[in-house]
Amino acid sequence: MTVRVVVDSAAGLPREIADDLGITVVDMHVMEEPESEVSTSGLTALELTAAYARQLERGGDDGVVALHLAKTLSSTWSAAVTASAVFPDTVRVVDTDTAGMAIGAAAMAAATLAREGASLDECEAMAVSTIKRSETWVYLQQLEGLRKSGRLSTGTALSATLLATKPILRLHAGKFEVAAKTRTQTKAFSRLAELVMERAGDQPVFAAVQHVDSDGAAEQIASTLDEVLPRGSQVLVEPLVDVLAVHAGLGAVGLSVVFGAEGS
Repeated sequence: MTVRVVVDSAAGLPREIADDLGITVVDMHVMEEPESEVSTSGLTALELTAAYARQLERGGDDGVVALHLAKTLSSTWSAAVTASAVFPDTVRVVDTDTAGMAIGAAAMAAATLAREGASLDECEAMAVSTIKRSETWVYLQQLEGLRKSGRLSTGTALSATLLATKPILRLHAGKFEVAAKTRTQTKAFSRLAELVMERAGDQPVFAAVQHVDSDGAAEQIASTLDEVLPRGSQVLVEPLVDVLAVHAGLGAVGLSVVFGAEGS
């Protein structure tokens, strides 16, 4: 009997990792609209109630740590909070304020601890700690998809277009902000590596590069990180999941990094 970990598909967890660690991934909805448009929809409270109930049964009611897409980016988090009320004190919904493999890494850390027999409190604390030590940056070839979804301000999108810049966006507190402006893709990737190194110092990190048909760009970033990151760091390269790729667009590259504890 162990604590169970549940995420939605926006966590971007590779299936083999989720299966190996016993993490449950609940797929969010990607829907075809008229005129070949594609949209996404969050999970409902009913769907999540059913998912949590199944995992509590499997884990002998030891508890569930639930990690979902930031509440500013999806209705899934509020649905999760509603669903968790059905299971007082046994389903803990973490307010991630992020997306992608920052959530995936937190799920991996919590699930690893759960397999070692850790309590619900300990698993939740590990997930929260991992989220706090993470950063997520995004490099986009096009900003229109993110702007149309309401997840990026019109002003930021227009200024980047008019100035012909290649902005690096940082996902912070559930919102996208400009972390750096560059003129070329090569300079953007160099700046991304610098941003990681500035915080990493001499401590190893876990980095996940996720992309949408980036034509080798993701591998280029991963190779650069492999060369400059401290010994013991891990770099993972995976396609960006559909529910995020819809808004990011072709050529998008996301980088989520979990840093070592402060002062370690």
